[in-house]
Amino acid sequence: MKAALLSALAEGVCGEDGRRAVRSLARVVGLDAGASVADVAEAARDAARDPARQDAVREWGEGLAGLLAGDPAVAAAVAAAMERHTPGSGAAWYGGDHSDFRGGVFLREVVGVQVVVHLGGAAAAPEALASLPPRPGGFTGRDGETAELLRALDGSAAVLVSAVSGLGGVGKTALAVETAHLACGEGWFPGGVLFVDLHGYDEEPVTADQALQSLLRALGVPPEQIPARADDRAGLYRSVLAERGRERGPMLVLADNASSPDQVRPLLPGDDRHRVLVTSRDQLTQLGARIVRLDQLTPQDARGLLDLALRIAAPEDGRVTDDLDAAGRLASLCGHLPLALQIAAALLVEDPGMPVAELVGELAASRDRLTHLDDGERSVRAAFDLSYRRLPSQQARLLRLLALAPGPEVSDEVVAALVGTGVVPLGALRALARAHLVERGSERGWWRLHDLVRVFGAGVVAGDVGLREEGEAARERVLMFYRWCAAAANARLRWVPGDPVPERFTGRGEALAWFDGERAGLVAAVSWGREERFAAAAAGLATKLPEYLEWRRYFDDLVTVCRTAREAAHRARDRLGEANAWNNLGNALRVTGRPEEAIAAYTSARDMYRALGDRNREGDAWNGLGIALQVVGRVEEAIDALTWSRDLHRMAEDRRREAGAWNNLGLALWAAGRGEEAVEAITRARDMYQAVGDRHREAHTWNGLGIALQATGRGEGAVEAYHKGLDIYRELEDWYWAGATLQNLALAHEAAHRPAEARAHWLQAVEAYVRADQPAEAEEARTRAEDLARPLTP
Repeated sequence: MKAALLSALAEGVCGEDGRRAVRSLARVVGLDAGASVADVAEAARDAARDPARQDAVREWGEGLAGLLAGDPAVAAAVAAAMERHTPGSGAAWYGGDHSDFRGGVFLREVVGVQVVVHLGGAAAAPEALASLPPRPGGFTGRDGETAELLRALDGSAAVLVSAVSGLGGVGKTALAVETAHLACGEGWFPGGVLFVDLHGYDEEPVTADQALQSLLRALGVPPEQIPARADDRAGLYRSVLAERGRERGPMLVLADNASSPDQVRPLLPGDDRHRVLVTSRDQLTQLGARIVRLDQLTPQDARGLLDLALRIAAPEDGRVTDDLDAAGRLASLCGHLPLALQIAAALLVEDPGMPVAELVGELAASRDRLTHLDDGERSVRAAFDLSYRRLPSQQARLLRLLALAPGPEVSDEVVAALVGTGVVPLGALRALARAHLVERGSERGWWRLHDLVRVFGAGVVAGDVGLREEGEAARERVLMFYRWCAAAANARLRWVPGDPVPERFTGRGEALAWFDGERAGLVAAVSWGREERFAAAAAGLATKLPEYLEWRRYFDDLVTVCRTAREAAHRARDRLGEANAWNNLGNALRVTGRPEEAIAAYTSARDMYRALGDRNREGDAWNGLGIALQVVGRVEEAIDALTWSRDLHRMAEDRRREAGAWNNLGLALWAAGRGEEAVEAITRARDMYQAVGDRHREAHTWNGLGIALQATGRGEGAVEAYHKGLDIYRELEDWYWAGATLQNLALAHEAAHRPAEARAHWLQAVEAYVRADQPAEAEEARTRAEDLARPLTP
C-alpha cells in the first residue's frame, strides 16, 4: 500500500470518510486505530501478501474504490495530495493490472476495481476528452511501437482499427494511453477521446452493451434518452459520433483490455474519420485491425522496468540504479521478458533488504532455468522457481497439473479432472492468476498458461519421480473424462429416432459446442497415445472424434488423430482398434485429396477386418475403397468394391450401412455413364435412410439423386431433388453441404439457360460457404456469380 495514498486520506482530503478508511485499515491489519500512516502502510503490504489476510485487505480496497469512483473531483484531489507527499505517485496511480505494484501485489488486486484519476480536480464533464487517463508515469522504450501506432492513427492512413496485442503485463495499456496523448498533442482528434476498460479477462467482462451505455453517457447523452434496445443504443452511438465528427472533427475510441471481437465491434464508429485503438491479450484478427505486437524489451528498457517496479512499491528504493551492472545481469537472466522481470521485481519487493546482486547469484546458480522459446537462453526458469517455491501446496500442485493439460486452453471441467476432486478449484486458480502464473482464457470458465510457465511446470514434474506419477495419474483422469464426454457428444451427433437417447447433451448444437470448445485439447490428448501407458485410452478416444471433425471439416486434425490412433492401437495390441483406425485414416486421406494413400489405408483395414471375421466392418472398408477408386478413375473396380460393401452389410442386416453402400454405388454407376441404374440405386439408398430416420444422410442421397437425374436429362427432377436435400442441410445447419447443393442448383439452372436463377443460387452458395468457413469455395462461387452478371460480348 502506498504511504502517499494513506497520508492523503489521513489529512482529510476525502473528509471524515478518508480518515475513517485509514483507521479501518489499521484495524484490518491488526494495529490500533491511531497507528501512524507509515506503520499502517507497511502492515498493509505484509497483509496483502498473506493468504490469510488478503481477502480482508481486498474488501477494504473495494470500499475505498467505491468512495473514489463515486466522485471524480474527490479522486483527483487524492491524486494531487499524493503528488505533494511523493512526486510521481499520483500520476502513476493509473496502471491497472499492468505495472502498478503495491508491495508485490497489483493495485487492481488490492482495490478490486480500476479507478481512473484525473489530475486537476475538475469534476467529470460530458466531454469525451475527459475520459482519457493521464499519461503513464515512467513510460520508457517502445519507440518503434509508438511510431507504428501513430502512423496507424494518422488521419491520412486508411486504418479504422488498431490493436495492441501481447501478454498480460507487457505494457499494452501504457503504450496505448501514451500514444493517444501524443496523437492528441498533434491535434489529430479535436473531437475528443473516449476511453473504456472492457475488463475482458475478468470474471465478468464488460459487455459491448454496457460499454455503449457508458460511452453514450460520456458523450453527453442524458440517461433518460439512452434507448432500451441494444441495437438502438448502437445506432444512437454511431449517430452521435458522426454528428460530433461533423461539428468538432475526428475522435479516438480507446477500448482497453478486450478479450473478443464481439466486445469491440459495436463500439466501431460508422464514420471513417474516427479511429479505434484496442488493447488485448489476443490479436483479434477478426476485426481487420492494424496489429502492433509487443515483444520482449531491450536491455536498457528492461532495467528501466525493474527500477520502475521497485520505485512504485517504494519510491526510495534505488537498488537498480545503485548497481546497474547487477540489474543488467538480472534483466538478461530474465530474458528481457516483462512477465519474468515483474516476477523478479516482486521477489525484490518482498525482501527489501536483498541486493540485486544476491538475486542474480541465486538465479545464476540454479541449474534448472527455463529456456526462452525463441533464443534458447536459459534464464527465466529460476525466476519462476523462486516464485513457485513460495506458493501454498494446493496452488503449487495445480500449477504443475495445468502445465500437463492438453491444448492451449483448459476448461473448468478439465481442470476438475486434472485435480481429481470433481470440483473446480476456483480459489487457487484466481490466486495463480493474481500471481501472473495463470491467465484467463478466451471466455469465462477457461484458463491458460503462458508458454514459459507451462514449460516451467512440466520441468518441475519431470524432475521428480513422485510428481511424474502424480502427473500421469492426472492425465489418465483427463483421458477418462474426455472419452466419456466425447462418446456422449459423438452419440448425439450420430443419433437418429429409435436409438437410445444419449446422456449429457440435449441436442446436436450442444454436442457440437462442446466439441468446438475442447477440440484442441482432444486432439492433443489423442497424441498421448504415443506413450504406452496411455495408448489404449487414447486410441479409444480417437474413435469418437471423426464424425465431428468431418462435420466441421477439420481435416488436418482428422488425419493427425487417425494416424496417432493407429499407432496407439498397434502399441496396445488392439487389432480391432487398429483396423478401425486404418479405416478412419482412409476417410481422412480421401477427403484431404490423397486418394492413393487412402486406397492403401482402406486395403489394410479390409484385410484386418477380414482376418478378425468382422464382415460388417469389412463392408465399411470396401465402401471407402470404392469411393477412393472412383476418385482415381478406376470406376469399374469401384463398382465391384461397392457391390461387395452392399452385400456384406445386407448379410449383417445393417440397413443404415447398406444404404450408404447403395448411395455410393449409385454415384459410381453415374460416373460409369449408367444413369438409369444410378437413379435406381440412389433411390434405394434414399428410401432406406428415410426408413431408419437418418436425415443427414438422406440429404446426401437427394443431392446424389439430383446429379443422376441431371445426367439422364431430367433437369426439373434434379432441381426438385436438390431443393429437398438443401432443406435438410439448412435444417441441420450443415452449411458446407448446403453450399455444395446450391452450387449444383446453380449449374442445373445454367444448363437450363436460366442465368438469373443460376446467379441467385451462386450468391446463396457464397453465403453458405462463408458460414461454413470455406473461403476458397466461397470465392469460386462469387466469381461464377460475377461472370453471370457481365453482359455477353457480341
